[in-house]
Amino acid sequence: MLTIQELVSDNTDRVTFKWLAGEQAATHIILDPGMASADLVGHLNLIHPARIQVFGLEELSYYTRFDIKRRQHHLDDLALGGVPAIIVASGADAPPDLVSFCAQHHVPLLATPLDAAELIDQLRIYLNKRLAPKTILHGVFLDVLGLGVLITGESGLGKSELALELISRGHGLVADDAVEVSRTSPNVIEGQCPPLLQNLLEVRGLGLLDIRTIFGETSVRRKMNLKLIVHLVRANPDNFERLPVQDRTESILGVDILQVMLQVAAGRNLAVLVEAAVRNTILNIRGIDTMGEFIERQALAIMESTRQANE
Repeated sequence: MLTIQELVSDNTDRVTFKWLAGEQAATHIILDPGMASADLVGHLNLIHPARIQVFGLEELSYYTRFDIKRRQHHLDDLALGGVPAIIVASGADAPPDLVSFCAQHHVPLLATPLDAAELIDQLRIYLNKRLAPKTILHGVFLDVLGLGVLITGESGLGKSELALELISRGHGLVADDAVEVSRTSPNVIEGQCPPLLQNLLEVRGLGLLDIRTIFGETSVRRKMNLKLIVHLVRANPDNFERLPVQDRTESILGVDILQVMLQVAAGRNLAVLVEAAVRNTILNIRGIDTMGEFIERQALAIMESTRQANE
């Protein structure tokens, strides 16, 4: 849920707003979370009245060409369509009839010196992140070789100890235990740490560790895009696929994220295995399929062996 007042307050460091009318109503008007961010704000458009209407210089020129009666008709259409707010951009002066209408109908009206196109871009980026689908995942989220990696598994398998070893090897902590993730675009899952747990890692026997204080500024990250899930499982050779042919994925907020499974057993260097998994994922992202190339190589070897046997 997002009100017009919250939108204005959240963007005061990037956009200079001046209230012209309807400020009290701004705390009650809620933007529709079901609409795409691109549909929530845009240039003046009478066909889509339920968006934040931005009046730039061109829109004001169009608006002031009409007589007062025609202007009133257009404004009535906007109000009837549920316009959440109107912003006069590019440092232009708001026409008196527009100010009067917004004050009378309790429509938030603001002005800004920012160019209309730049304002729309700023607000769409903000709305895309603010209204993105969100959830909380359990695990440790790290930056490993520039890739966002979520380590998951049941309690007691050593997720935090593995994370600590990876951090000591130069990788970065994003979040421990509770990871806030959001789908910031159709194929991008972004993860970050709740403010309460910022920079903290819980390790059994040691308690809470302030990673930033212990390892320095470069040991923590504010946020990362999730690209790989490393799922730890207890060692069970009888129920484990040694050489998976098909890539495993896990759906997070409707986006399929690559997943690898690592067995936890004495003598296994899980940190090295995680780094290897990350390097292999980077190759996959670049279009290099090691398993696929091996299968092709094997098929060619079988064909060659069959040919030689028939000669």
